[in-house]
Amino acid sequence: TPKPSSAASDVYKRQASHTAIDWPEDGMLEVLTFDLCDETFAIQAGLVREIMDPLPETLVPGAAPMVRGVINFRGQVIPLADLSVALGRECTAQGADARVVVLGIDVAGETMLIAIRTERVNEVTSLNVAEAEAPPVLGLRWPRTLLCAVVRREDGVIMLPNLPLIFQSLVDGGADFTPAQA
Repeated sequence: TPKPSSAASDVYKRQASHTAIDWPEDGMLEVLTFDLCDETFAIQAGLVREIMDPLPETLVPGAAPMVRGVINFRGQVIPLADLSVALGRECTAQGADARVVVLGIDVAGETMLIAIRTERVNEVTSLNVAEAEAPPVLGLRWPRTLLCAVVRREDGVIMLPNLPLIFQSLVDGGADFTPAQA
């Protein structure tokens, strides 16, 4: 990969230091964008294992609200998470465009398969570190600490959730994460 120019390198260092993302050295991050609660989110494309139509869910009595049930993913039972619950704004990820995205996420030093609900999967695209900012203190619908960065685009703002932090609470004794913990 080509090295960024000196000016681009300065922008990269300044912007990357203000976000909680490990940006590639060229300053471009490949992501999958999706909609949830009328907002656009992005997750690193390298975390995505599969995108599927919604599958039958088995509810688990007493499970945390963020992960009420499990699905069968290629013969393996994995949790199905609702990020809107973790972000404090429940909405329904149902309808013709709804998808389930299976992710491989490092949590507590272990890679876990976790599925998340989305209202719609948009595209795989590249985000530029020069357009990224730390989440603002005011003006977000979501708890600031649960976001790694926000990226300004011509068509709006894309938010990058801090998935390891969100899912860490589930590993720590099975407790559910609530926005008040943020």
